[in-house]
Amino acid sequence: MTNKQRLDLIEKHIRDHRYADLHTLAARFSISLSTVRRALNELETKGILRRHHGGASLIETDEVSREYDFIARDQRMAAEKFAIASLIADRVQPGMTVILDGGTSTYAVARLLTAKRLQVITNSLPIAGLFGEVGTVETIVTGGSIYNRLGVLVGPLCEQSLEHIHADIAILGGAGITESGVWNHNALIVATQRKMIAAAEQSVFAMDHSKFGRKALALTAGFNPRFTIVTDAKPDAAIARAIDTAGARLTLAKRELVESRRAGTTER
Repeated sequence: MTNKQRLDLIEKHIRDHRYADLHTLAARFSISLSTVRRALNELETKGILRRHHGGASLIETDEVSREYDFIARDQRMAAEKFAIASLIADRVQPGMTVILDGGTSTYAVARLLTAKRLQVITNSLPIAGLFGEVGTVETIVTGGSIYNRLGVLVGPLCEQSLEHIHADIAILGGAGITESGVWNHNALIVATQRKMIAAAEQSVFAMDHSKFGRKALALTAGFNPRFTIVTDAKPDAAIARAIDTAGARLTLAKRELVESRRAGTTER
C-alpha cells in the first residue's frame, strides 16, 4: 500500500466516523502507531482533521455540527475547565476505580489522572485513547454504539455493561444545571449517565458557570447526598439552595487558578 492510498483510507474512515483513535486506525489498517501519527499529522496539515490526545476528529464546516463536535467543545471555557478538573483530580486517590463519562470537562480531568495508578471505566473513545498511551491506568471501555460527534459509546449494550460494575467515584459533565438538577442534550447520553451514577459510591459533576440556569432535553438527575457539584463560580441563590436542601455538596474551584490559567492561555 502506498502512502497516498493509506492517507486516502484513513481520511475516508475519519470522514465516515467523524472521530477515530490511534489504536483503532492501527488495527484497522494493520499499521504501527507511529505510522498512524504521521498520517494524522499530514491530514491535519491539509486542514482535514484536528489532532488531539489519542486520536483525531474531522473538522466540521457546518456551525451547527460544530456545536456538538468534541474538539470544538473542548476548547471552550478552557481555563475554567482546568481549574475545576484540578480540584476533582485531587479527590481521586491511587487504587480507586473511577467512571469517566464522555464530556469534555471529564476529558480535562482525565488529562490530570494519567500519572495515577487507577482502574478507569469509560464510554469515551478520546479518554480511552488518552489512557491507552500510558501504562499506569487500567482502562475498561464499555460496549455500545458510537455517537460520532462526541466520540462516546451509548445505547443498550453500554447501559448493560454499567449495570454489572461498581466504582468508587463517577465523574460526569452536563449541558446545564438548574434547581431541578443536572441536564443533558441527548437521551441516550442521559440514560448512560444514570447507569454510571447508580454504579458509583459518589458522583462528581464538573460544571463551569456557563451551565448555570440552562435546561436541555432531559434531566439526568436531581440532586442527592451522594452528589458533589464542582464549579468555578457561585450559582444563583435558587440553585445553591436546591443543592444544599438535597444534601449535595457545592465546591468552588479557586478563582486565582482560573485567572492564572486564562492569562497563560492568552499569552500563548
